Amino acid sequence: MSRLSAVGWVFLLSGLGCGYRFTSRSAGLPEGVHSVCAPVFRNDTSEPGLELLFTQAFRQELGRTGALGGTGACDASVEGVVVSVSSAPTIVTEPVYQGNTLVAGSQLASYRASAAVLLRLSKDGQVLSETTVSGNEDFLPGTASASGDVLEVEANRQAALHRLAETLMREGFDRLASNW
Repeated sequence: MSRLSAVGWVFLLSGLGCGYRFTSRSAGLPEGVHSVCAPVFRNDTSEPGLELLFTQAFRQELGRTGALGGTGACDASVEGVVVSVSSAPTIVTEPVYQGNTLVAGSQLASYRASAAVLLRLSKDGQVLSETTVSGNEDFLPGTASASGDVLEVEANRQAALHRLAETLMREGFDRLASNW
């Protein structure tokens, strides 16, 4: 038993020296900000509903970090603008020939959704931190036919946009918190 406790102490002491610390991520917000409100973002794209998707993802990130403020109980607020969103095919397979006979034509194998969001953390009208985050998320075209079923493609695209929103808002919060 003493050998097991000695090994435990070694791991504990080595863990203390490796830079890990047990604090909330909101501890790094600038100017002593502890709670943040996030009103609905502005959507500068032609696609409806993106402002709600990205606002919800950012609020979830605030909730995870313990920085989500209630109505009127916020030290600061974050204004967000969904600047751009697009989707495009990224991978098209080559046609398959067996001898001189076409066995399978070229097919769409992947799409990519891209988005960019501007985030601005402000307190009492003064901008404390500002960043633009952008990224991509791949998704499949569907399996119903060579070009994919339109509804399946759109469902896959929406799922990709959800994943992209979560990733970008996590990165955006980290950038705002570190004043990057």
